[in-house]
Amino acid sequence: IALWVVGLLVVLTYYFVPQAAGLFEEVIELKERYGYFYSAVSTAIFGGLLPFTYLLWSGRVPQGAALSWGLFFVIYWTIRGVEVDAVYRLQAWLFGDDAEWRTVVKKVVVDQFLYCPIWAAPFTAVCYGWKDAGFSMSAYRPNLNRYLFLFQIPSVLLSIWIVWIPATAIIYSLPLELQIPLFNLVLCFFVLLISVLAPDSG
Repeated sequence: IALWVVGLLVVLTYYFVPQAAGLFEEVIELKERYGYFYSAVSTAIFGGLLPFTYLLWSGRVPQGAALSWGLFFVIYWTIRGVEVDAVYRLQAWLFGDDAEWRTVVKKVVVDQFLYCPIWAAPFTAVCYGWKDAGFSMSAYRPNLNRYLFLFQIPSVLLSIWIVWIPATAIIYSLPLELQIPLFNLVLCFFVLLISVLAPDSG
C-alpha cells in the first residue's frame, strides 16, 4: 500500500502541482537525452545497487559472496531496465501515450498478464534461484523441475501481481519519459521489501 501511495503521489504531483513542473521537465529531458542508457543505469542503481547495499549492510549476503552478489544485482537489473523500457515503448507505440483509462487498462493487461507470466516471472525465478545456488548450474539444475513451474514461478508471479498491477496502472498514467523513473522508485522499495521478507536470500 505504501508503494502505491508513493506512486500515486508522484502522479498527482505531476498533474496538479505546477511548482513541480520544472523538476519533471528535467527528468524528461534526461530520459530523452540518454534513452536506454538512462534506463539501464537508473534501474541498476534502484533495483540492484541500493537493495544489494541494504543486504550487505544487514548481513544477509553470504560470507565471501559480496562481489558475486553485487555484480549479479547490478548486471541483472541493468538488463531488466533496458527490457522494461522496451516494453513501455512498445506499448506506447501500440496503444498510444495518453493517460485515458482505456489506454492504461490495455497496457496493464498486456504487462501483467502476458509479459509477466510468459517472461518476467520465470526469468526472475530462474535467475535468483541460480544466484541462491552459488551461481552453479550443476547445483541449480535439479531445481528445474515441476516444483519450479507449479509453485515457485506462480509464487513469484503472485507477488508481482499484488504490488505491480496497481503500480503499473499508476506508472502508465504518466507520459512515457516519466514511466521508467517512477518504475525505478517503486522497484527499489519492492526489491527491498522482498529482501526483508526473504531472510536467506535477496
